[in-house]
Amino acid sequence: MNKRDFLKYSSYLIGGTLVGTQAAAAETSFISPSLRRKRKAGGRLALTFTPYTLQLRHAFTLSTSSRTTTPVMLTEVEFDGVIGYGEASMPPYLGESHESVATFLSRVNLSQFSDPFLLVDILEYVENVMPGNPAAKASIDIALHDLIGKLVGEPFYKLFGLNPEKAPLTSFTIGLDTPEVIRQKVLEAEPYKVLKVKLGRDNDREMIEVIRSITDKPLCADVNQGWKDRNHALEMAWWLKEKGVLFLEQPLPKEMKDDNAWLTEKSPIPIIGDEAIKNISDLLDNKGVYSGINIKLMKCGGMNAAMKLVNVARAFGMKVMIGCMTETSCAISAAAQLSPLVDWCDLDGNLLISNDPFSGLSVVDGIVALPYRPGLGITKI
Repeated sequence: MNKRDFLKYSSYLIGGTLVGTQAAAAETSFISPSLRRKRKAGGRLALTFTPYTLQLRHAFTLSTSSRTTTPVMLTEVEFDGVIGYGEASMPPYLGESHESVATFLSRVNLSQFSDPFLLVDILEYVENVMPGNPAAKASIDIALHDLIGKLVGEPFYKLFGLNPEKAPLTSFTIGLDTPEVIRQKVLEAEPYKVLKVKLGRDNDREMIEVIRSITDKPLCADVNQGWKDRNHALEMAWWLKEKGVLFLEQPLPKEMKDDNAWLTEKSPIPIIGDEAIKNISDLLDNKGVYSGINIKLMKCGGMNAAMKLVNVARAFGMKVMIGCMTETSCAISAAAQLSPLVDWCDLDGNLLISNDPFSGLSVVDGIVALPYRPGLGITKI
């Protein structure tokens, strides 16, 4: 089987259930007769988009940067009066902006499609409009999944064949900061049973010790490529294990492939690839380098691409995490549709902002609680 066939097949079956774009196509058998008549009458898809800026509750500080806002593009795909919502979130490292996303979306002509259920055709067209632009493409993919779920009248996780009761705990992210602010953030994260700690500067041990002075909750550590020496990374991995850390995310720069593979082999806790693995091609190129993968809709291009990544990662025997950028409840709820398939969730991006224009999923006893409403289960505020 060549690489192209492998990537295509990876979207078809998981656990005997049809998934990805094929699942949505299969669901056409459940469409009501009235909706079928509308589609035959010549309804057309329509795409609109609006720039928006997310305001963070605290400065979001990583090993390499700090910011207080995140630009996003809010999208809508309408068909016969029903609207699906989507979103492109653009943190700096992705290289997208309001301008680049607007340029891409302006070139997309969805009015040529009269059937929103033909996701294979539509997403193939969107992919070929321009290379790259994964967040912009994700904004259309997310809106289409929301639209289809609403047209069918079911939450999209049901169209994936997934059990919402299998959704795991989600973590709450603690960014790099002063001990005083760290304590405040830990207190704000009281409803969450797992904390994700950003590391990668010269105060890593202090960060962990401050948190451990307040809580004994399980921790995840994300270095965002901040360490440069594999021996230091291995020493920290052993120390972090003693401190109750579950896994270590992207400790070394993605270019240090051999060192990351060496660390994965010797580490007492799983090493998860994030910046190194944006899409399936990256995953294939990094086979054997990491213990697991952090999938984000904005990196890979949306829900359909994320499902393919889950399938391929599982075929490689890897752990799977579903994560996020700083996003509204729209994109967070979209990622959550796949949460029953993964080992870990880090879906708190909407909780880090003060101006969320949507409401969607909730967290109950630290667990992702998927909405029962159709589509992504979101409502516009």
